[in-house]
Amino acid sequence: MADRQTAVIIGGTSGLGKALAETLAKRGEEVFISGRDAARAQAVAKEIGGAVHGVGLDLAQPQTIADALKDVGKVDHLVLAAIERDENSVRNYDIARAVRLATLKLVGYTEVIHTLAARLAPNASIVLFGGQARARPYPGSTTVTTVNGGVTTMVATLAVELGPVRVNAIHPGIVGDSPAWAGKPPEVLQRVIDRTPIKRLATMADVVASTIFLLDNQSVNGVNLQVDGGWLLM
Repeated sequence: MADRQTAVIIGGTSGLGKALAETLAKRGEEVFISGRDAARAQAVAKEIGGAVHGVGLDLAQPQTIADALKDVGKVDHLVLAAIERDENSVRNYDIARAVRLATLKLVGYTEVIHTLAARLAPNASIVLFGGQARARPYPGSTTVTTVNGGVTTMVATLAVELGPVRVNAIHPGIVGDSPAWAGKPPEVLQRVIDRTPIKRLATMADVVASTIFLLDNQSVNGVNLQVDGGWLLM
């Protein structure tokens, strides 16, 4: 299919990344999804079906990224959705975990874009995943808050450098039906719902739809979009 668009989703084997891959595959795009384990990425790609390919890639080892993406051709949509959970405080600081997360999101994200820059279509779009810990820290979020704040400012410099390619970021709040939150005690989630103006949590479908909007809308550029139901307002 000569006019088929191609998407690359870094961190596309589970959670929001996988849900986005399923959506893009259903609308006919060729999709490359990455995970740290190549065999698992290929198995998830087969499960999704369509023109989906699995790639083994660890963002925390940025020197390996170029080789891992060597078989990717023209790119229309690039989504950097890989995340790792990290609980790190100043008083109880794990240097190795902090270095890994900072490398993964700040260096790894940038190296993926560097690797694929020459393959980005003129009207391509990029979406980075951050998170609302950037603006609402919690105990143990020292590194997470720092790197998500870094994603916020990366958007501006990348949009300037890469234009006319568009670069935006999405910052979900607590996504109630995501793997990270669905198993939490109801009372924990209810406390968040009570502090959210829409009186419900964001859903995976909400985040996927918002990501598609950022990928597709040709006039949205340099935006940090929060998807949290207004949680930060209260």
